[in-house]
Amino acid sequence: MTKMTKLIEVTLKLKIWKDNRGQDMVEYALMAGFLVCASAYTLPQVAMSISNILTTVIAMLGGGGPVSAPGA
Repeated sequence: MTKMTKLIEVTLKLKIWKDNRGQDMVEYALMAGFLVCASAYTLPQVAMSISNILTTVIAMLGGGGPVSAPGA
């Protein structure tokens, strides 16, 4: 028996190649990292867009001053 054959046999006995228990956690961590990066990039742009829309709506309603609660 050669050294390589013995190494392959030992590796298969240890089931190193078939062990995938940590794979799900790695995939979830990568997906969470992607979502964090995408959110950090897009949220400032979205917040500015929403602010512009609300400013336009307030101006169209004739409320140039500070916004107050109804009935106040």
